[in-house]
Amino acid sequence: MLVFSMAAHPWPKQGNIVSDSSFSSLALPKALLSNLASLGYHEMSPVQAQSLPPMLSGRDVLAQAKTGSGKTAAFGLALLAKLKIESFAVQGLVLCPTRELADQVAEELRRLARGMANVKILTLCGGAPFGPQLGSLEHGAHIVVGTPGRIDEHLRKGSLSLEALAMLVLDEADRMLDMGFQATLDAIIAETPTTRQTLLFSATFPDESSSGGLAEMNRGVMCDPVIVKIAELHDARTIRQHFYSVANEEARFDALCQLLLVHRPATSVVFCNTKRETQAVAEQLTEAGFSAVALNGDLEQKDRDRILILFANQSASILVATDVAARGLDIAQLDAVFNYQIARELDVHVHRVGRTGRAGASGIACTLVTPKESYRLERLEGLLEQAVKTEPLPKPQHSVPFEPLMATLQLAGGKKDKLRPGDILGALTGEGGLRGEQVGKIKVLARSAYVAVERSVIQQAQAKLERDKLKGRAFRVRRIRY
Repeated sequence: MLVFSMAAHPWPKQGNIVSDSSFSSLALPKALLSNLASLGYHEMSPVQAQSLPPMLSGRDVLAQAKTGSGKTAAFGLALLAKLKIESFAVQGLVLCPTRELADQVAEELRRLARGMANVKILTLCGGAPFGPQLGSLEHGAHIVVGTPGRIDEHLRKGSLSLEALAMLVLDEADRMLDMGFQATLDAIIAETPTTRQTLLFSATFPDESSSGGLAEMNRGVMCDPVIVKIAELHDARTIRQHFYSVANEEARFDALCQLLLVHRPATSVVFCNTKRETQAVAEQLTEAGFSAVALNGDLEQKDRDRILILFANQSASILVATDVAARGLDIAQLDAVFNYQIARELDVHVHRVGRTGRAGASGIACTLVTPKESYRLERLEGLLEQAVKTEPLPKPQHSVPFEPLMATLQLAGGKKDKLRPGDILGALTGEGGLRGEQVGKIKVLARSAYVAVERSVIQQAQAKLERDKLKGRAFRVRRIRY
């Protein structure tokens, strides 16, 4: 077992945690504070405690914060606190690297804003039809959340104006740069007022000596920013971390299967260093009888959506992904992380491991190491400032691969058909139907909806939805497989 931290780089103007970490200590509107209390948000997380006071005072902030740290609520509260609701001009813009993260951010902002009257939050992302977005923009919006490509497209077509923008947020900024969005970001920023406040959130910071990336971007975008950097700690009480020796590259896959059979996690992520490996490993795992799906940057949006829904609702047990593809995903209750190789960038190893053992839950992190990676292991020891010992692979007691807890049905109808999660739940649990606890997550999109049910009742659930009408209509229902 290991516990380790990432020491902060000596950046200037480091933010200080406020002495009172309660949200009520902040200068927030009463409607926001009341809603925070109803949501059960009372104490600020470290990144919130360090970043909210300077953001609320109007300072630019450059913050390092991983997914799950509370960063969205931090910049979300800063955005909402300064809105002039009577003006339907775009006052806040949040840029995200992917459509999934943009959707998550917009959903969280709407939760935070539900105590405020008439706040309109609009999502503008690639992969979605352009026409409906034009219609939404014509009705005005207070806050826009979107991906760089689609935001830039709207600006070039003149359908989006940022003249009244007061706050710009770059979420997962390092990933946007990794994905090649530098020129697009420059074009968007050029359309914003120089008087705007800028908030930049990133999972990693460059070294002081770095001549590109975030360091360069900061110089051209932010004005005397407050730096917020939280030391990232993994608690040995919640995360058990192991390093296992494997003889060579050919032995990695068998070793992974062995660890999966030993730990039998309900949900796990296998991190690979290349896109090609994610697909190959996922296919091999499926052939071996496991329920695995691959996530990488080459997937079309519809396939990416399907895979993430299957994994999020526990209808696929194993997500095989690259670091870039997995960044920004809200993966809760992750039982285990498996590093197929040591991450190429050693800081990334810490972020991988931090995916499990969240919110007090226990988790396991296993890393496979060949003799050729010994130098990388030595460097990792230096980063962690403690010895890392490899162990022999444990022997599984069961040789039969495990199945996921749930299965997923897709309905050919969604928000555009006035479908709500409650309608689907009601249809499934109505007379002669399922028990409530047999129904899992329900996700309703614009033109389709997904519902997870226990695997043992999947046929009963499908028959019930095909037989009974929802909103007075019959919708086509099919099972989604990986």
